[in-house]
Amino acid sequence: MLDDGRLTDGQGRTVDFSNVILILTSNLGSPILIDPVLSVEEKREQVMALVRQAFRPEFLNRLDDIVMFQALTEDDLAQIVELSVDQLHDRLREPSPHAGGHSWGAVVLAERGYDPVFGARPLRRLIQTEVQNKLATALLSGGVHDGDTVRVDVAADGTGLVLTATTPEPEVEDDDVIEAELLDD
Repeated sequence: MLDDGRLTDGQGRTVDFSNVILILTSNLGSPILIDPVLSVEEKREQVMALVRQAFRPEFLNRLDDIVMFQALTEDDLAQIVELSVDQLHDRLREPSPHAGGHSWGAVVLAERGYDPVFGARPLRRLIQTEVQNKLATALLSGGVHDGDTVRVDVAADGTGLVLTATTPEPEVEDDDVIEAELLDD
């Protein structure tokens, strides 16, 4: 793949990779990258030493560039939570429940779901267990109905998240309001 721009699978089928940008990721050196004492240059030197130990020179020579990412900030994590909730909302079809929430819920998810060594991957799993699974259970048990708004908040004891469903008030047509006013007179 890296030499000829082709990939052959186990059945002998060949796929053209000549116009592909291939991005490889690794957690090599992640404890170094989160060290607040080290400068950016020192981090790069130490991580590159680990990379040279882990991979053969022949492989590294085939890579065009090696990019090191910075540790995620709290703002980054909050954005990841918001994007995940938006994706969940997009997966729900109208007039299915709307996922809403409080910023504290996003903060709790961001705090509990971030691992400096593994990055934001545990955050995705936490969102699945704390929001998606609870929402699915509520939908299946009848606690949430089509058209409801679901709010995600921190539990009173601070140990988890609570989903609260509210049903929107039915819209009243103007004719109904006029009739009610006439009957009151």
